[in-house]
Amino acid sequence: MGAIDYWCNIFTDEGIKQTFEEPREVADVVEWWGLKFTGKTVDEFVAYMDAADVDVAIIPSAKMASYDTGQLIWDVKEEAVVELIEAAPKGRLKAMFGIDPREGMSGVRRLEEWHKSGHFVGAHLHSYGFNLPVNHRKFYPFYAKCAELGIPVTMQVGHSAERMPSAMGRPILIDDIALDFPELTIVGAHTGWPWVEELVALAWKHRNVYIGTSAHHPKYWDPALVAFANTRGRGKVLWGTDYPVMDYGDALAAIDGLGLKDTARDLVKGGAARQVYGLE
Repeated sequence: MGAIDYWCNIFTDEGIKQTFEEPREVADVVEWWGLKFTGKTVDEFVAYMDAADVDVAIIPSAKMASYDTGQLIWDVKEEAVVELIEAAPKGRLKAMFGIDPREGMSGVRRLEEWHKSGHFVGAHLHSYGFNLPVNHRKFYPFYAKCAELGIPVTMQVGHSAERMPSAMGRPILIDDIALDFPELTIVGAHTGWPWVEELVALAWKHRNVYIGTSAHHPKYWDPALVAFANTRGRGKVLWGTDYPVMDYGDALAAIDGLGLKDTARDLVKGGAARQVYGLE
């Protein structure tokens, strides 16, 4: 079976503009890294997936707030993601519901309603701009609903590249969530860098804690993460790109060069994500 990209941003011209060019906090990082992004139509993106042997890409209706103003600078609408999903061949694109803690229980109800549509296979959290740590009580109703629905929550952890407080996503905070919600599946995204070993320790400790590698090219993965994926952490590490941050073909070829055992490599590329997001 092909690969699974567990975190792919909305890829159209308008989506690229909305998520990477218009928000100053994000555009500064893109300019600093010297990145250039070009949008694709649905047909172009599916062909791009086919060329790299990627079966499924999961797109979050991401919500990101400005640390300075508290207002949303990423507000990818659920309807926009569903429009892409329904324009693609069945099963090729899926969605995650973006958590906005300011919505409270109305947001929790919206999460459940969108999950009923059949397109949403999890929830997504970027906590930094809200200035709330990932274990804050305002997120707990969303975590409880995800546990009840049997869907994972994917949260960015590690440092924030944007002008936002990195302490909000320190991986050790997941320990509290996993202890309070033992039935909740948690994907700690972006490898937890620079606290990679902290996230590895939590994925080893908790049955339902996983590590997502989005935004970090395999050639830069911490040796501790590679060793974990290849040994006692087989099935606990998921490949993702934060597309368009990373190219599919280039990233997957780099995984092949890590020296992983066949089973471990296949789990990283897609096997683990199929289980976590119910894509069997």
